[in-house]
Amino acid sequence: MSAGRRFERVVDRRGLRDFLDLTDRVYAGEPRFVPPPRQQVRRWWRDGVPMYVLRDGGGTVVGRTTLHTSAALDARLGRRCQLFGLTEFTGPAAEPLFAALTAHAAADRELLFGPVALLPNQAGGVITSGHADRGFVDSAWNPPRYVTAYESAGFRRRFESDTWICPVTGPGDGPATRIDTDGAELRVHRGDLKRLDAQLDLLRELLNASFAQLGYYTEISAAQLRRQTDGLAYLLDESLLLYLTRAGRPVGFVLCLPDISEFLVRVRGDLHPVNQLRLLATRRRYRREAVLVVKGVLPAYQGRGYQRILSAELRRNLHAGGYTTLRSTYVGRDNPASAAQYRALGGRPLHGYTFYEKAL
Repeated sequence: MSAGRRFERVVDRRGLRDFLDLTDRVYAGEPRFVPPPRQQVRRWWRDGVPMYVLRDGGGTVVGRTTLHTSAALDARLGRRCQLFGLTEFTGPAAEPLFAALTAHAAADRELLFGPVALLPNQAGGVITSGHADRGFVDSAWNPPRYVTAYESAGFRRRFESDTWICPVTGPGDGPATRIDTDGAELRVHRGDLKRLDAQLDLLRELLNASFAQLGYYTEISAAQLRRQTDGLAYLLDESLLLYLTRAGRPVGFVLCLPDISEFLVRVRGDLHPVNQLRLLATRRRYRREAVLVVKGVLPAYQGRGYQRILSAELRRNLHAGGYTTLRSTYVGRDNPASAAQYRALGGRPLHGYTFYEKAL
């Protein structure tokens, strides 16, 4: 490491504070970047996720990353991957940061893969186009120089995708209850805060089964889902958590959340208890736009129009709730059926999206 630079693991709270504060400088005055909640990053650090900072000769942090692994993703990809994530850097720090990533990868790893936080089906990625449009919760935003930096360092794109944006222009049509061609009743149900735990268990079962065929997807455990949705109750709009039953059996789902991106930008991602109360007190202000976090249909029932039924009900509920815009987290370009549903809503691709890999 030249010019007095040091690549070191975060071992104390001071180092963690430096890790978190880097984005305040990299994205100073930049409202398009939505920081991950600091409480989530701190929890990962307490749980032992290895976090690293790159310091310049004066000790200032100019880059950061995690270096972690996942046996489940290794099995999925058929490679021993050195994962990295939460990766941010100043312009001059890109080359030494990626060199340090490579040098510190575990000796038994075959591939650098990321940025993921902590897995591709959770968050991460780099946007490759659409930089003029802001990011949003559970999605990435970065300047164009990040793409140049990764690709100049020998990384190649993997799982290219797009995020989407759709106007909410009308209530749509179609009943919540329909009859399938074989006479089975199809009914759409909405979320219920009083039964949220049970409904999240149901969502997890549907999610794991619906996404099992995707190359990057690793099964979400009950504990992981609890952590990912911790505090969801005070944000949830019950009309935007929907699931479809066929003859009483759940077969499909969609989960949207009100978009609190502007609030996260204003508080620099710090959702400490006082800011949570502020968000709760002003939550109606953040019910103009929504983020579609995830949707799916059991493989045995895909291609039968069930997602269109859910989309119609979602559009109706968005309109009734006064929402004007729906954004979606990334959709693989190898998944045209899902993209077609956004086009049917009048949507367009928002950000080009990719993960990166590099052979070791």
